[in-house]
Amino acid sequence: MNAAAILLSLLFGTALVMTIALTVAWQHFGRQRYVLTWTASYAVGMLQWIANAAAFFMKSPALYILTGVGLIVSGSLLAVGVRQRSGRPLRLMAFILPGAIVVLAMALAIGSASSQLMQGFIIPVYVGLLLAVSAISLWPRNRKITPPELAFFAALVAFVMVQFALATSAMMIRGPESGKELYRLIFSIFAPTIYVANAVTAVLVVAGDLAQQLRRQMRHDPLTEVLNRRGLDDAADQAIALARRHKRPLALVVCDLDGFKALNDGHGHIAGDQALKSFAGLLTSALRRGDIVGRMGGDEFGLLLMDTDAQAAAEVMERVRAEVAHLALEQVPSPQLRASFGVAELMADDARLEDMVARADAALYEAKNLGRNRVAVWREAA
Repeated sequence: MNAAAILLSLLFGTALVMTIALTVAWQHFGRQRYVLTWTASYAVGMLQWIANAAAFFMKSPALYILTGVGLIVSGSLLAVGVRQRSGRPLRLMAFILPGAIVVLAMALAIGSASSQLMQGFIIPVYVGLLLAVSAISLWPRNRKITPPELAFFAALVAFVMVQFALATSAMMIRGPESGKELYRLIFSIFAPTIYVANAVTAVLVVAGDLAQQLRRQMRHDPLTEVLNRRGLDDAADQAIALARRHKRPLALVVCDLDGFKALNDGHGHIAGDQALKSFAGLLTSALRRGDIVGRMGGDEFGLLLMDTDAQAAAEVMERVRAEVAHLALEQVPSPQLRASFGVAELMADDARLEDMVARADAALYEAKNLGRNRVAVWREAA
């Protein structure tokens, strides 16, 4: 078996494995659109490499044109998938029209002297621009870049450099066979390696996203989308450590809906679920960035307010309490929801969240005993 056949086999096998891996990840990732787009991109890329190998052995200009079309389609799908994942604006015509123009120009130039220039220079430049768009779109705007994203970004940048190196070397081609040595060297050595690197790092990004989604599912309540008890405990450990390190106050609020069982019994669990979601949304909207809200169980929620003492937290919860009565439910014409709140502040001997919960619960029970629909602070309740 000659070197070309071995290289073709390696490329085919690697591209096939990457396509299968992305497809499996898509099946287990909730069918996110960008995973499907990337899968299509690498599947087209696999076909493009096969067409390129066939064109080399058969000396077929038409197959070389097909290779160029495959590069354009694969690069466009990759860029589209990156923008889908990043949540950036996506205008498909911005990818379709330029690609169609390049493909049409290639088709019209078949058999002419400009066909070789189109294949060797214009296509690498255009694909390089698509990869540059992918790299720019991949970089996150409002958070730190993750290690898989950074690896994928580096692979994309390297791919851009290879494409522009191909375009530069194409300018040195003087005839059907003259001057192609550098172009073939770059294409045969660097292009396959970078292509495989992009495929591998794309799978790492998908795997990282899947892991993040699983972590979120483990830490968040699926109904209200706030933290569950496990997530609240983890967040509280960090919040308590931060408050102690900087000697800042920290307040815990434990609250629940008054008469929630009666609402469930009288109007059904769908109405109860709507009440919980609405209440959780109200609590979340009342907090600042850095504050924490979680569902502790049933209709009971816990809130951690950073840099806030008990009295200030009680004032915030008083405003929330007044807003609860205005919550609307689809299943209940006039729900007239009410809520009670218990507030406790971090003390010097508190080791974990449970220490604060005990005092906040005591304040909540006091609020219930005083007639409900009120805010009680532990010091006052004591």
